[in-house]
Amino acid sequence: MKNAGRGGAPFAVLIFVGLIASPGDAQDAGHGKSVFEACAACHATDHANRVGPGLEGIVGRKAGTVSGFRYSNAMKNSGIVWDEKRLNAYLESPQKAVPGNRMPYPGLKDRRDRADLVAYLATLK
Repeated sequence: MKNAGRGGAPFAVLIFVGLIASPGDAQDAGHGKSVFEACAACHATDHANRVGPGLEGIVGRKAGTVSGFRYSNAMKNSGIVWDEKRLNAYLESPQKAVPGNRMPYPGLKDRRDRADLVAYLATLK
């Protein structure tokens, strides 16, 4: 590297750090569990329905299908199968992701908190 002695190495480190801090970071399900504490007022981590449906097994489940929970028509007819991408979008803005759903939540704006929460939800099997 011709310019390694004149700032090339710090530039390479900066690029490397940028790659490490990308949205593809490993998620922290432990932190996601603490983020979930705000959700626990309405949602259980098992199949029990509260104000919201139980979230056990949510990853891979078709939206609007928990037995005994009264979903909005918007959620029942959404055709969504919950995966990481769909959960992330829904948690960021529930009304944008599924217009007309009944979840009275404005959304979780912090990208890292959402990623960690989704990682935690994936452990609920």
